[in-house]
Amino acid sequence: MAQAAQLSAQARGEELRRQGTIIHTEELWKTYQMGDQTINACSGITFEIKKGEYVAIMGPSGSGKSTLMNLIGCLDTPTSGDYFINGNLVSSMNDDQLAHIRNKEVGFVFQTFNLLPRATALHNVELPLIYAGVPADERIARAREALRQVDLEKRMYHKPNELSGGQRQRVAIARALVTRPSILLADEPTGALDSATGIEIMALFERLYQAGNTIILVTHEHDIAMHAHRIVFLRDGKVERDEPVKK
Repeated sequence: MAQAAQLSAQARGEELRRQGTIIHTEELWKTYQMGDQTINACSGITFEIKKGEYVAIMGPSGSGKSTLMNLIGCLDTPTSGDYFINGNLVSSMNDDQLAHIRNKEVGFVFQTFNLLPRATALHNVELPLIYAGVPADERIARAREALRQVDLEKRMYHKPNELSGGQRQRVAIARALVTRPSILLADEPTGALDSATGIEIMALFERLYQAGNTIILVTHEHDIAMHAHRIVFLRDGKVERDEPVKK
């Protein structure tokens, strides 16, 4: 029975890959128990993201967007439902399997940058490749290329305290790109930046999208979400609506 289910999941995964589907969720639930109260952070979420899409997940505080982001990023597992990323059924994986998929398929961009303060921009970008066991020559070349993609090749030997907030976020984006992931998952990427710098970072995301990257942006800010090309609106753990952005 388990083998049949595994074969079925593999066949579904292959079909999703053929269709160009990077993210596919079916009736995704995440439930927490707080005393005698049951909290449904995600309540049967079903949606898809195709390769090369630029999607914003938006909603007010308590809408479930952070929980959904953790599920999409393989940082957590659903209580029930199926989740495929790039054809892999990850909703039933153990922690080690999730870590492997997370490192291979997802490039994270965080609001607070999460850079090593004593390391250069180049070394910060190189780190995921060190963990992945990539040889030194290759990882340095790939880290340089990622920094070039975000227009920071001239600052690669600077440490975070020698860079502006916008430049630090560019280093974080380069670090997310360097593993060549299936998706870039950005959590409130302009939250720690002033408005002008935020606009520059969103222009960079647009350029990365135009270059073929699949981008998922998690935000509560409507003007930031409008930079995407499709918005999935969440409310009370459910998809309230899913619509293209009119440019």
